[in-house]
Amino acid sequence: MGGVLDVSKEILVTAKKKKQNIIQRIQRFWRETIGELRKVTWPTPKEAWKMTRLTLIVMVIMSLILGILDFVFSRLVTFLVAL
Repeated sequence: MGGVLDVSKEILVTAKKKKQNIIQRIQRFWRETIGELRKVTWPTPKEAWKMTRLTLIVMVIMSLILGILDFVFSRLVTFLVAL
């Protein structure tokens, strides 16, 4: 239960939230986004190229593996259907 205790009246008064309009919400979103992006540790260009090359190598290897598996299974299904 949230709120503020009014000692003089000994009652719990709920905190009023000011509703923000759409412009204020968008401004707040961008301020928070930029603040979070400033906290990011960005890779150096050398590190970025290294990670890019690794990603491309893994992508080529995986596409070859999936291509070979697709070829093998399509031949297997064709063989089984021909029986």
